[in-house]
Amino acid sequence: MGIFSRTRDIIAANFNELLDQADDPAKMIRMIILEMEETLVEVRASAARTIADQKEMQRHAAKLDRLQLDWADKAQLALSKDREDLARAALLEKRKATDMIDQLKQEMAVLDDALRAYEQDIAKLQHRLREARSRQSQIAARLESAENRVKLRSLMTNERVDEALTRFDQLERRVDYAEGRADSLKIADGTGGNSLADEFAALEGGDKVDEELEEMKRALGKGSDASKKEG
Repeated sequence: MGIFSRTRDIIAANFNELLDQADDPAKMIRMIILEMEETLVEVRASAARTIADQKEMQRHAAKLDRLQLDWADKAQLALSKDREDLARAALLEKRKATDMIDQLKQEMAVLDDALRAYEQDIAKLQHRLREARSRQSQIAARLESAENRVKLRSLMTNERVDEALTRFDQLERRVDYAEGRADSLKIADGTGGNSLADEFAALEGGDKVDEELEEMKRALGKGSDASKKEG
């Protein structure tokens, strides 16, 4: 037996109340949607049968209309031949056809009302089904978010994660120590001195100093040229 026993129960159902009372809202909303889909199929099938019944009655009514006209023609023919008895009998058959047509019209009116009710129920069921599917998506999103939060909290409180982070810190400290030792060794053996570029820069700087010194000597008459003359 389903959650709902009738179409009206589904249309009038309070989803919020049902889900609040459910131990498993996700399972409950799936059951509700399944029940609504099955009910929608049943209502559409009933509407289809009603339409088929209408068409059959319309065909029957059309036949009765032709039969009614036929008996009216026969009554006219009988009177033209002075056969009042046959004319009366024909009119009686015509009356029967007329009565049957009236009855069919009443039955078709009932079917029209039923079909309109089915159409309204189908529209309401479709609306409720869209609403239920929207709620299902919301519930699924909330469940996924909650599960992700649980996973994150479990990860943050996991001893293995803490241990891995501690090992990572230790590894960083070992790398820092190794780099420090390498730097100290370079200083101790002199390899940590000037680079090749620094050596060339020093040579260029030395040349400039020598040039400046020679220029000062020449200004004082003590340059290399003056020394050569005295010699």
